Amino acid sequence: MKILIRGTNWIGDAVMSIPAMRELRRVFPDAHISLHTRSWAEGIFRDADFIDEIIAFDKESGLNGIVSETKRIGHRHFDLGIIFPNSYRSAALAKIANIKRRFGYAKEGRRFLLTDPVTIPEWKNSRHEVFYYLNLVAEAEQKILGTNSVESCEPDISLNISEERRNNARLLLEKAGCDLSKPLVGFGPGSTNSMAKRWPAENFASLAGLLKAKHDANIILMGSSSEKGVAENVSQLAKAQVVDLAGSTTLADATALLAEMDIFISNDMGLAHLAAAAGTPVYVLFGPTNPITTRPFAENATVIRETVECSPCMLRECPIDHRCMTRMTPQWVFDMVIDRLREKGR
Repeated sequence: MKILIRGTNWIGDAVMSIPAMRELRRVFPDAHISLHTRSWAEGIFRDADFIDEIIAFDKESGLNGIVSETKRIGHRHFDLGIIFPNSYRSAALAKIANIKRRFGYAKEGRRFLLTDPVTIPEWKNSRHEVFYYLNLVAEAEQKILGTNSVESCEPDISLNISEERRNNARLLLEKAGCDLSKPLVGFGPGSTNSMAKRWPAENFASLAGLLKAKHDANIILMGSSSEKGVAENVSQLAKAQVVDLAGSTTLADATALLAEMDIFISNDMGLAHLAAAAGTPVYVLFGPTNPITTRPFAENATVIRETVECSPCMLRECPIDHRCMTRMTPQWVFDMVIDRLREKGR
């Protein structure tokens, strides 16, 4: 059997879909599984053992984009397609490419494009997002094999990262000025799709000062090019020296860098999920979003949250005083993370 997975469009969603891909490999162990995904995601899945190949693409608008990708996919004659995104476009491409069985959620008016449309589960807004993706694989297992083993699986978001990539990450950190004999603490001060999810830059700066003063930690700022501005703001406000790598690494490099850090402290953002998948202890500052459905799904991830009456509001801009984020003080966060550094002998 030849299976095509249409990957997700955001870093966090890509990580949250890993358990579903792992289960697809377990359920169909002899299948050839291809991941059709945005080119940036190659950096996440480069060493993944649950897929056989990555078919990467850069998004093109309009009909030309669909025609181009259809030609790449159609001649491969896939037997089964698992379509993670809810978009009309992703289902249309699978239909035009003549994938024989097409499983996806019946959203965006695309039911007729799917051979096996799946109804949105009633628990969609009350269970973690990993189960939303797993549910598609469970439906495929039940309809194709007549079994239901996926429903009882324990989700696993872990990622393999080669030793070569880890070694390169250590070299990159040393070149950037880090002392690898001292704690490596990553900060994720940005978030590309919501200003309301950001802990104030001055709080990250103050936390950097505490970690530097009391543990002589290396502070490494991580993020995309769109988050470069907030990283520079933290760097300027910090009284301690920080290493600013935001916007200056590929996602593949960022994945390996995160794997080498002792802890990662961030807003609710894609890199928090990626760090957890790489095995790094993660502390995620949640405010307007819902940790029940979108926290990093791993035992090494800790949610830091101040309970306020208006959270989670899911708004991208706070209309009042941003109390869900500003009430979390640098000292409070420092007190939460310090024990983990001690556990790691730092």
